[in-house]
Amino acid sequence: MLFNTLQFAVFFALILGVYHFLSHKKQNAMLLVASYFFYACWDWRFLSLIFISTAVDFYVGAWLHRCTDARRRKGIVVWSVIFNLGFLGFFKYFNFFASSLQSLLHSAGIEAHIATLNIVLPVGISFYTFQSMSYALDIYRREVEPTPSFSDFALSVAFFPHMVAGPIQRARSLIDQVERPRRVTCDNIAEGCHLILWGLFKKMVVADNLGLTVDKIFHSSTYSPAEAFIGALSFALQIYGDFSGYTDIARGAARLMGFELMLNFNLPYFAKNPQDFWRRWHISLSTWLRDYLYFSLGGNRHGEARTYLNLLLTMVLGGLWHGASWTFVIWGFYHGTLLCLHRLATRLFPKPFWKWPSIAIMFFFTLYGWLIFRATDTHQLWAMTKAFLHVRPDADLLRGVAKLLFYCWPLLLVQLFQYRAGDLMVVRKSPVVVQALFYLVCFYYIIIFGVFDAQSFIYFQF
Repeated sequence: MLFNTLQFAVFFALILGVYHFLSHKKQNAMLLVASYFFYACWDWRFLSLIFISTAVDFYVGAWLHRCTDARRRKGIVVWSVIFNLGFLGFFKYFNFFASSLQSLLHSAGIEAHIATLNIVLPVGISFYTFQSMSYALDIYRREVEPTPSFSDFALSVAFFPHMVAGPIQRARSLIDQVERPRRVTCDNIAEGCHLILWGLFKKMVVADNLGLTVDKIFHSSTYSPAEAFIGALSFALQIYGDFSGYTDIARGAARLMGFELMLNFNLPYFAKNPQDFWRRWHISLSTWLRDYLYFSLGGNRHGEARTYLNLLLTMVLGGLWHGASWTFVIWGFYHGTLLCLHRLATRLFPKPFWKWPSIAIMFFFTLYGWLIFRATDTHQLWAMTKAFLHVRPDADLLRGVAKLLFYCWPLLLVQLFQYRAGDLMVVRKSPVVVQALFYLVCFYYIIIFGVFDAQSFIYFQF
């Protein structure tokens, strides 16, 4: 059940129609059933995975809270991490590692026939696994107290707006909202509707239209420099429109029920450097990796060499989180290298560069990163890289950019105003005439140019 379908509109309207007439406990019970139903619409067989992951971390959290022996507590949390990552690894990475091992043995002259599994990747497994696991980790660190209610914890994990593609909520932030009665104000309703409309525009107009160009270029066997550049630029805008659009709809739907989901995107293409980019892009994942992986590896506490190694390891594993492919590993290594080079540069040149040139340079590096991310394999990556590096202004390039701007100019204009104002809700605070113009443009662009043949969200495959 996709956010950009009539089925979800009916489903959500029915939920809202009942929700506000129920008591707090009955609201939670209905939302839990609705969330499990929402996920079952993808594949009911994988409901057991969510339930098992939820149950394990709930009881591990209670066990950790009762246990006072430091060594035993460490053993418990290690067991929990192994269990969760084992689930994730089996469904997401088994075939990748099996085929990679077979290729490695073949290159060494050893013929091996390693079996792979014909299994379907459960939708959203990377997201709900990380969220559920953070609950046990936070209790182990004595940062939160365990919740006494299994159903409340289950709802925090399975809450349907964020379950499939985030944002990856910290368990405590959402459990607190589940446990206490929620109040929906007129401002909640206005902001929720604003976010949903803006998210649908990003998805149906920007992402789905540019996706046609991206697929055509990346499914080709030859690429001109203009095609390689337009393919990377189109994908940069597609993945942003797609993923941030999903997050906006998720946050808007949650807001209409009195919930507040964390901000996941904050104008990432206005980043001035690699560190700034990861403070703006997929914020819920980057902060998760920082808090639970980078800091656990030692962070920057053990000297410069170890810090660079920790950055690289964190980003490589972050790349692998996105998918079982060497291109994702390379993408993670690429961004880890950019972070290391930026850290080194700030030590050698502590004075910051001019803002707009820095933004332009960082966007170019980000653009090439998206080419790595989208490439189907390393052979295509190499071919497109050679073409990408030889790009020059010509008629084909200008036509491609003009087509992008036709679909994206409202997004680019609004984002520029948001950046200048330092406020993502600047439209909501603008004069009534400006708000009316914004909503009319979004509405008519969706009606006239929106792709109504519902396309899945990119991050569902991760």
